[in-house]
Amino acid sequence: MTQKEFETIVGQTKAVVLQAVRKHLAAQFYEAIDDVVQETYIRAYRSLVAGKFKEESSLETWLYRIAANEAKRMTQKMLREENKRNRLFHSINLNPPEIQYDELSLMPVIEKLPEKYKDVMKLKALGNDENEIAGTLGIPKGTVKSRISRGKLILYKLLQEEL
Repeated sequence: MTQKEFETIVGQTKAVVLQAVRKHLAAQFYEAIDDVVQETYIRAYRSLVAGKFKEESSLETWLYRIAANEAKRMTQKMLREENKRNRLFHSINLNPPEIQYDELSLMPVIEKLPEKYKDVMKLKALGNDENEIAGTLGIPKGTVKSRISRGKLILYKLLQEEL
């Protein structure tokens, strides 16, 4: 298979592949859409070169199935990573006895966070729960949870640097 032939296949099937990925990838992981599409085409290319496409179905149907499987695989992988981070985070005592912070005293440090974590962490520090934050910012609750988790890790590192 030549590069030109494969580029033609990609051009003809990109909409189908994107549709499959969007349908089967968990919404909180949409930032990985490009990675899943790329993995789909890598797997497809390898299978085409190896002669594994038997033409029992259309090329679009075959690629849709590969994309759906890749999206599910990526969702599972990212959920495992998120769970691992959450377990790690909850095992870390952020307030050891020698370091006590109240939420409002953290505001100057929260200001140093990357933009996408700053608003979520401010609202959390003010006592809002995840549902309230999601409603206020107009983002999914899963996004709020992951930003709080990652924001806490970054905040912890920033606080360590200040000591």
